[in-house]
Amino acid sequence: MVLAGLSKAIETRDPYARGHSARVSALAEIVARRLGWRSSRIAGLRLGGLLHDVGKLNLDAAVLRKPGPLNEREYAEIKRHPQAGARMIRGLVQLRPALPYVLFHHERWDGHGYPSGRSREQIPAGARIVGVVDAFDAMISRRPYRAPLPVGTALAEIDRNAGSQFDPGVVRAFLAAWAKGELDRFLPDHRLSA
Repeated sequence: MVLAGLSKAIETRDPYARGHSARVSALAEIVARRLGWRSSRIAGLRLGGLLHDVGKLNLDAAVLRKPGPLNEREYAEIKRHPQAGARMIRGLVQLRPALPYVLFHHERWDGHGYPSGRSREQIPAGARIVGVVDAFDAMISRRPYRAPLPVGTALAEIDRNAGSQFDPGVVRAFLAAWAKGELDRFLPDHRLSA
C-alpha cells in the first residue's frame, strides 16, 4: 500500500519520527471527535495526520538529524516540507484528501506560520487540529537536538500558545481530552513523564 510505504520511508529518513505520524493521526481523531466531527470527515483527518510530514522525504537527511540548533538556511529548508509534501501527493487521487493537512499544519492562529501566513479560520479546521497535536507529540518525543520534554511542560506550552500559535477552541478540546485520560495511551513508548 502506498500509505504504508510512505510512512515507513518517513521513519527511515528521520528515525526520531518513529511512530510520530501514527500518534498525530490518533490524537487528531480524538480531538476532532471532541469537537463534534462526524466519522466521514474524520477519515480525511486520519489520512492527513499520517501524511502531514511526507514532504520531509525531500529534505536533506543531515538537516533532519542535526544534533544542534538549525542555522537560517537549514530552518528555511525545514519550512519547505509542507509545500514539498503537497506537491508529492497532489497527483495521487487516493491521497488528495490529505492536502490541507500536509500543506497548512504549520500555519499559526496569529498568521505568523508557514508556508502562506494564513490566520484563524483561513487555516482549514483539520490543519489547526493537526498543528496542536503535532506540536505536542514533537515536544514529548526525543529529537536529535533535545531530550523529550515532560508532559506537563508540553501541556503548559500548548495552553500558553492558545490564541497565538494555536486555535483556542482546538486547545480547549485537546486539554479536555487530556484531562479525561483519552490521550495518554498515545505517549511515545507508552509512559507518562513528570
